[in-house]
Amino acid sequence: MTDPIAASVAVGDIIGEAEYLLTRDHLVRYAGASGDFNPIHYRDDVAASVGLPGVLAHGMLTMGIAVQPVVEWAGDSALVTDYQVRFTRPVVVDAQEGAVVTVVATVGAIDDDGIRVDLTVTYEGQTVLGKAQVRVSAA
Repeated sequence: MTDPIAASVAVGDIIGEAEYLLTRDHLVRYAGASGDFNPIHYRDDVAASVGLPGVLAHGMLTMGIAVQPVVEWAGDSALVTDYQVRFTRPVVVDAQEGAVVTVVATVGAIDDDGIRVDLTVTYEGQTVLGKAQVRVSAA
């Protein structure tokens, strides 16, 4: 049986694009949900004291929002069978302006196991997640 998702795309197709505004409020809410209360995610003085350029978004929060265009395209989060990234740069979340993370999801490969979607995830024009790849099942 032919997978209807795979039949509708080709390698190189962009299947989703999105911009996400992260604010300090998002960081506090994520800290509460995840239990990660490291002060570099909400206190400028602590971030500066350890040599950081400012308060950083949680890496797993960035990873979580980056997969959303793929989930929306697939129509069911259960179709995502694997998701891996390398954290390459931090996302600095300004107290007033926040930070905008941009995601472009491109079909990288199609095989019998499904579709590999490659994510380009950037903040201020620089890649923040390297080798970001999502496997979508050929249900």
